[in-house]
Amino acid sequence: MSSTKKSKSAAYTGMFAAIAASSCCIPPVIALIAGVGGSASALSWMEPFRPYLIGLAIIAIGYAWYSYLKPINEDDCGCEIDEKPKWFQTKGFLIGITIFAGLSIAFPYYSNMFYQNTEKQIIVVDKSNIKTTEYKISGMTCASCEAHVNHEVNKLDGIVNSKTSYENGNAIIEFDETKTNVLEIEKAINATGYKVTNKNEIN
Repeated sequence: MSSTKKSKSAAYTGMFAAIAASSCCIPPVIALIAGVGGSASALSWMEPFRPYLIGLAIIAIGYAWYSYLKPINEDDCGCEIDEKPKWFQTKGFLIGITIFAGLSIAFPYYSNMFYQNTEKQIIVVDKSNIKTTEYKISGMTCASCEAHVNHEVNKLDGIVNSKTSYENGNAIIEFDETKTNVLEIEKAINATGYKVTNKNEIN
């Protein structure tokens, strides 16, 4: 296999590995744009493989650059070197693949920008109506998951505050019980594709 073909193959391998590395965080954004929540956690099982996929992407793209920059000896392949290289043999192609892979790997860190702010100003008339409940949630793997849950919960009337943590696997939600309730909030969370496994009233 010639060095240009090796470079092309390695570049594509790196690109697909980079996409796969963030595949657990892409469905929530797609679900938000499409207005479908049930599939948001479909690829959450890939989260444990993220470090390995990132490593594969870096190695593959690094090899693609090595193959591209390595001096080509006409005798190595026994063929004539084209005067005008094809698009996938150019530096621009590799730069594009490298940038795309970098953006894909970093996707979990900026994906929350796709979620509109649904927080509302709540005027609390009677503080005794404000309840705080912790919801244990399974299936969340990144900041995108947190934003998705908060986005859906804040659509409900009476939500005072919603703090979701994928690291802790929970959401702590303050709400006015005269406007919404524990079951409605649980239903909103489950609609994202993640599942409430337990809930505890804090006060």
